[in-house]
Amino acid sequence: MEKFFPHASSTTEDVFHFKPEKDLAEEESLKVTNLNELYIEELRDLYSAETQIAKAVPKIVKAVSTPELKRALEAHLGQTENQVTRLESIFKALDEKAGGHHCKAMEGLLKEGDELISDVEEGPVRDAALIGACQKVEHYELAGYGTAKTFASLLGFSDHVETLEDTENEESAADEKLTNIAMKLVNKEASEGARLTAANRR
Repeated sequence: MEKFFPHASSTTEDVFHFKPEKDLAEEESLKVTNLNELYIEELRDLYSAETQIAKAVPKIVKAVSTPELKRALEAHLGQTENQVTRLESIFKALDEKAGGHHCKAMEGLLKEGDELISDVEEGPVRDAALIGACQKVEHYELAGYGTAKTFASLLGFSDHVETLEDTENEESAADEKLTNIAMKLVNKEASEGARLTAANRR
């Protein structure tokens, strides 16, 4: 029986992972090749992140019990909706579509927050946990907007820089607000509960 032997120049990948020329061509076309394309991909990542956040925040608002935290989250939800609109205006100016990308990083961060709602008993401890989860989200956004703003500046989109900076400033203020609520209210209440629990065990 004739045996098959790969050509001497063939690699293991060539033999066992052959891809049709059409698929290879599609992969090549999807690769980012310049800063302008990278900028658009960064904007799409932010757009996906913001739309996911807008859907997730109402559940978080219902899950927290500290009034100041509820108000802060509700206020930021309104800002998030405006931030989505800002990104859409940039895509319109670039004549590019906003969709087509799903931010897996934000999906993961929001999933962690959702798990905290299920795993942590309602009260200051859950509020402390959710503040931490929300700040992880804020920090991801701050990194993304900072990157996008830098790309916009390098590409000469000065109007985009201003728009992105407006959102970046809102995210920074929201992050600071959460820190203040945590330090002045929530963390103290959570730690007092821990001390009472420890005292009762003695």
